Amino acid sequence: MKETKRNNPAVNWQISGTGDVVLFFVHGAFTDQSYWTKQVAYFDRKYTVVTMDLPGHGKSGKERTQWDVENFAEDVSFVIQQLNLKNVVLIGHGFGANINLMVAIQHPAHIIGFIAIDSFKNAGTPLSPNYQQQADAIIENSIKDFPGTMEQYARVALLRPSTPSRISERVIKDYRHAWQQMGAAVIKAEFEKDQLEKRLLPGLQPNLHLINADYTPTNEAALKNLVKSGYDLAVIKGTSHFPMIENPAELNRLLELAIYKIEHADAVY
Repeated sequence: MKETKRNNPAVNWQISGTGDVVLFFVHGAFTDQSYWTKQVAYFDRKYTVVTMDLPGHGKSGKERTQWDVENFAEDVSFVIQQLNLKNVVLIGHGFGANINLMVAIQHPAHIIGFIAIDSFKNAGTPLSPNYQQQADAIIENSIKDFPGTMEQYARVALLRPSTPSRISERVIKDYRHAWQQMGAAVIKAEFEKDQLEKRLLPGLQPNLHLINADYTPTNEAALKNLVKSGYDLAVIKGTSHFPMIENPAELNRLLELAIYKIEHADAVY
């Protein structure tokens, strides 16, 4: 594990493998790069694989006042630049996919592919009035009781009753112990992501390869309206929001298919 710094926060990252194509994995809100352990072990036999802890997460630093998608995107771009990575396939989970979207739009030079995991399920669509009320309550309650509010959010919105206890316990622990200053800003951004998606998805140059879990549906009408470059959707069945730790073998299989499509259709060397 190594680290570099951008505007003070130390950014921890890990690189393995020596392939010409780089798989750059970006974790979601309140987790860390260890969620990708099974993906790294599977793919670094053929590819160069990079993971990182976003600032405020894992072993990366917290010396920052602005915790927005723009800053996280610059962190990802900075690591790409520092490691001089080329032929990069961005792979993001949840909030990490929105971060990668901004990276792909603002710094497209070395990006050859874009894969999102359990993301863009209602792309560019504002919350309904009922869900907006719930979101407002979560944001307000996160200020009063951040650990308890984040645990409840994870249990209700991200996990399933059938999720194995070892997975639920890990996720809930991470959500409860997320750094509150960062977490309050990130959860607010999560509920406002429709604005970012509506603005940026039409400009995405690589095809969008989605791997979404079936615990909630994907609104394909919204995707067809916004994603001008084209998209494909693979559904992973029976998992919560965290297939990388709940069913890594199936996620790896679907990732391999998406990467194959990128290498044989999207990528230009």
